[in-house]
Amino acid sequence: MPFPLRPVAAAALVAALAPLPALAATRVAAQASMPVALTPAPAHMTPEKGALTLGEGQAVWIAPGDAEARLAADWLVDTLARTRGVRLVVREGQAPARGGGVALSRGGPAGEAYDLDVSPHRAEVRARDKAGLFYGAVSLWQLSAQARPGAPLRIQAVKVQDAPRFAWRGLMLDSARHYQSPEAIKRVIDGMASLKLNTLHWHLTDDQGWRLEIKKYPRLTEQGAWRQPAGAAGRTASGEPVRYGGFYTQDQAREIVAYAAARSITVVPEVEMPGHALAAIVSYPQLGTRPPPPGVGADWGVYPDIFNVDDSTFAFLEDVLDEVMGIFPSTYIHVGGDEALKAQWEASPKIQARMKELGLADEHALQSYFVQRIEKHLNAKGRRLVGWDEILEGGLAPDATVMSWRGLDGAVAAAKQGHDTILAPGPVLYFDHRQSASPDEPPGRGKMSTLRSVYAFNAEPSELTPEERKHVLGVQATMFSEHIRTDERAMAMLFPRLAALAENAWTPSEGRSWDGFAARLPATLGRMSDLGLGYDSVPFEPQAAFDPPAAGQVTTRLDTGLQVGEVRYTLDGAEPTAASRRYQAPLSVKTGATLKARTFLGDQPLGRAQAWTVTAERAMTRRSHELNRCTEGLILNLEDDAPGPDGKRGTFMLDILNPCWIWKDVDLGTGARLSVTVGQLPFNFQLGNKLEPLPVRPPSRPEGELEVRFGCKGPRLATVPLTQAAANPGRTTLEVDVPSRGKGDLCFTFSSLAIDPIWALYGVTITPAAALPAKAD
Repeated sequence: MPFPLRPVAAAALVAALAPLPALAATRVAAQASMPVALTPAPAHMTPEKGALTLGEGQAVWIAPGDAEARLAADWLVDTLARTRGVRLVVREGQAPARGGGVALSRGGPAGEAYDLDVSPHRAEVRARDKAGLFYGAVSLWQLSAQARPGAPLRIQAVKVQDAPRFAWRGLMLDSARHYQSPEAIKRVIDGMASLKLNTLHWHLTDDQGWRLEIKKYPRLTEQGAWRQPAGAAGRTASGEPVRYGGFYTQDQAREIVAYAAARSITVVPEVEMPGHALAAIVSYPQLGTRPPPPGVGADWGVYPDIFNVDDSTFAFLEDVLDEVMGIFPSTYIHVGGDEALKAQWEASPKIQARMKELGLADEHALQSYFVQRIEKHLNAKGRRLVGWDEILEGGLAPDATVMSWRGLDGAVAAAKQGHDTILAPGPVLYFDHRQSASPDEPPGRGKMSTLRSVYAFNAEPSELTPEERKHVLGVQATMFSEHIRTDERAMAMLFPRLAALAENAWTPSEGRSWDGFAARLPATLGRMSDLGLGYDSVPFEPQAAFDPPAAGQVTTRLDTGLQVGEVRYTLDGAEPTAASRRYQAPLSVKTGATLKARTFLGDQPLGRAQAWTVTAERAMTRRSHELNRCTEGLILNLEDDAPGPDGKRGTFMLDILNPCWIWKDVDLGTGARLSVTVGQLPFNFQLGNKLEPLPVRPPSRPEGELEVRFGCKGPRLATVPLTQAAANPGRTTLEVDVPSRGKGDLCFTFSSLAIDPIWALYGVTITPAAALPAKAD
């Protein structure tokens, strides 16, 4: 039988991530009902009586010749015109005392701090420095509301005194694993600026691609920027290899840097070393310790290839960094330093001789020497080195800043040694992890990093004294892009979680409240839509869980996971509204009925409405995401490398180290027919220092088998040849009858000759034998 669940498809995903029409339609109402809905919440804010009205052609006043104030004023004028349809004009001179309009004036607090005073007569931003003027303009834009689209702006009278909690409020964007268009990066910068984030850490090189033009070494982008994707995705319909990749010219990178700077965002480039170096070594083999493969690899994870320590290799890296510093004026240059596998250094007589010459005890000390040598070059150019927390191993470079990703231990160690540090721990601040348990989430890592967990992240390690905490520069979200192959998916993984990160990084601890943040979500999400940011609406949308049908009824539970707002539902086919019945307890739904549900916060919808035709088949269907996994080794939500019968690429939730799924407490009292949809995925994973091959279950047929057991250690109920599925790079539905066994767990595994391809379960439908059509005599 056909698999009845909706897959995560390209068209459906685009619909889920596009600005929501319903939310856009209610944005004006959201603005009116929450007139002071600033995100991140300001340090101090006092609502006043009355409101300021701004109409077409009114002035934004700046001092004559103040170029920095003009940047903020131009941004405000352009953003109001684009998002509200009202264009103000920038004027130089003294603002009239009661003449309306907006004034951006010097004075007040320094740095990124600002004061905002909105009265019925005028709005004034006061700040001593460029960033403060800009952030005051951002707050003014956030406060602008309308009675209807195109109408004059109404801004609630308010006094704001604001300053950030942390100096580093960042996002790492990985453009090495998957290339993002310059236009998409500018959209990300727009979103960051709207949330007062100030640092874009740009991951430009890795094993899987070199993305920045280096004029002295053209092969880095001629060869190192391109690869052939793994599996079926790596060939066209006619069998020709696909050439995937791209790079940024130096002019494009400078344009992005300038675009960010105009929005008070510093772009910090990252050039990985000494590991994560395959793309560079493929381009220039003399940089490595062994002959490299012929092309850039398409495996995810960590390749063993590592730079050697010849003087000529350091000369290459210094040349590269000199060109990088000519493009990026940032104080910090990120050099990676993470996951540098040492096996090739250990096996190289030349490297070992060099270590002896330098008096180095081990390979960790060699990496420390490597990083310290690079740091001296950066310091000589007036720059500072920042690296991932592995740069602590073997001895920390004298002036280095540590970016802590393996929890907070690296940050604590760095701060206690008197070094600055940035908190970027996974999985909570790793935005390649999924945002909810829904099968509709985009591909990514399997552990969850939810909006709420990002908001709740504690950026003040208890192990540090107040004096040591001064070394914590701030916090950063990280989005590695192995499983994020499109610009639209990048937006979905970043937004709305960046709003939670921004409030965590900006608002003082005593001023933060999840309930307050959640109450502002309709306004926050509306502004994301205004900016064209296709945020992920899935975490707000109700998910349904069904019990087996009984006496024509199906017990149904609804949950959003985030616990934001209330779920409203209908059973008569009508679209749910804020006045529909509120979900409070499991529902008993008659088979054949249509259940529709949507989340509301007050009268504002969050996410799309969801609909289910509640049938016995639907109640007895589970996607891989809804099943238990037998182990929790390396959990990924992987996208198929080929389309299924519907022409779309689905997703599979699995532990790639042990693909095994459990449907718990199944009643096989009368036996059942299982419809199991499976797929094959390329095993394109480098597992670092794991040298032992992964175990496979030996098959009785060359093409392999699906195995169904009653309990993972129990008797085998069925074995289904994968002959049909092996010939199909997409999804295939297999059917098998299993005998009566009573109640227990069904365990699904695969047997195969090799780990590549990985066989994966997409979903299962169980039809009790008693419900099957009678066999003809």
